[in-house]
Formats: sequence, structure tokens, C-alpha cells
Amino acid sequence: MKRYQLGEFEEIVLLTVGVLYNEAYGVAIKEEIENRLKRKVSVGAMQSALRRMEKKGFIDSRLGEVNKLRGGKPKRYFTITAYGRDALRHSQDVRTSLWNDIPKVALDI
Repeated sequence: MKRYQLGEFEEIVLLTVGVLYNEAYGVAIKEEIENRLKRKVSVGAMQSALRRMEKKGFIDSRLGEVNKLRGGKPKRYFTITAYGRDALRHSQDVRTSLWNDIPKVALDI
């Protein structure tokens, strides 16, 4: 299980990279998470998570076009790697298995 272990925030970021597909860059990922989860995300936490996941091999990045509005700095776009896809599937399988194994009476409040 350690092989694909994702923290909650990493999993959310990785899923959001998938949702945004070719438009997954830092600010867009941050805004998508904030809009969907109604949860504030700091730029620092976002950048740290993206760097950490790239180092682990869950995502790859590429630089976009230079943009004068950004002071000549290009956006860094992220994509999910095959390893990242496998990690998400593993996480989904674990969660589904746990949900399926909860006795119905346990959730009847």
C-alpha cells in the first residue's frame, strides 16, 4: 500500500489536475479546488504539493508560452503520469472496498 500512498490534499490536487486536463496550472488548480470544495488553498501549499508529487512521479510538468501579462514568465502546466493514474485508481479501489464493507446498519443513524 505504501507504493501509492497519497495524502488527502495530494489526492485532491491530483484529481483536479485530471479534471483540468490540458489547463492544469497552479492558479487554475487552486481556484478549482477552492470552488469545488469551498476550501481555501494557499499558494505555498499548492506549490509544495505539486513539487512533491512531481518528485514522486505522480505528475509531469511543462512550460507554456511566455506571457507579457505575467512579466514574461510562462505558466507551468501539469499532467498525470501513468504512475499517478495508478495511484488514483488504487486510492479509489481502497475507498470503494471500505465503503462496500460497511454494514448498512452502521450508517443508519
